[in-house]
Amino acid sequence: MRRLGQTSAPGTLLPLLTVQTHTLGDLAAQADAVNRSRLLVLAARYAEYAGWMAQEAGDNSLALWWTAQAVELAEAGGDRYLASYALVRRALVAFYAGDATRTVQFVGPAQASGLPPRIRGLAAQREAQGHALAGDDYACRRSLDRARDMLAVADVETDGGAPVLGTVSLADPAAMVTGWCLYDLGRADQAAEVFDRECPRIPAPAVRSRARYGVRRALAHAASGEPERACDVASELLPFVPALRSATIQADVRRLARELQRFRASRSVRDLQSLLATALHP
Repeated sequence: MRRLGQTSAPGTLLPLLTVQTHTLGDLAAQADAVNRSRLLVLAARYAEYAGWMAQEAGDNSLALWWTAQAVELAEAGGDRYLASYALVRRALVAFYAGDATRTVQFVGPAQASGLPPRIRGLAAQREAQGHALAGDDYACRRSLDRARDMLAVADVETDGGAPVLGTVSLADPAAMVTGWCLYDLGRADQAAEVFDRECPRIPAPAVRSRARYGVRRALAHAASGEPERACDVASELLPFVPALRSATIQADVRRLARELQRFRASRSVRDLQSLLATALHP
């Protein structure tokens, strides 16, 4: 389902995820104690991913509802940690809403010392993004340092084969988030350098991730006064955006369109307008 989510519209996946979640819950009700727990935890992961697809579809209320369902299922199955990861998901909703304070507040409890390193690392990354949104360079960098440390520890640990929490398509999530933070801190040229290094490392099948970070890469180049480079990057990725139907990616496409208006005399910018229009109004 996560592989499908890299290339399909969230509205296509949500009904499938709903059925899978309910089916696993029904099977759990009929299973013995050991398998009941396993099925409930797996159902929780389906519900958590449904929350992400709901956010991608632009329905934040439904996203938060699915996230709450995931926590209930996980706790019923004996998973003590998904509730903390749910705070990272809630913080992402706040982040895309432009609420820096709530972004930071949500992930504080998700960095407690007893939690798995991956959850703590992902929480620290989200905290860094919140600080960057607020313009707090020092706090942002401290959070990024914690994120790198925790994710490095998580990389050498195993979790018994359970699906990995968070993205699996980024070679170095901390580096990519650093680029995102640099852009929000007003350091577009440095952000562009990071994205130029990290974006080519995203696997080709991970279309949603390539589009998400590629559009942000184009935005960084545009903000740093490189409209031609921005258009080169965007022209490769904008054709994928309409099929993805991603509310979060389209938010950055709108920012890119506004940023490029500063360079509307550029032929590259004029040539990109049809792709921008299609991406914004699929």
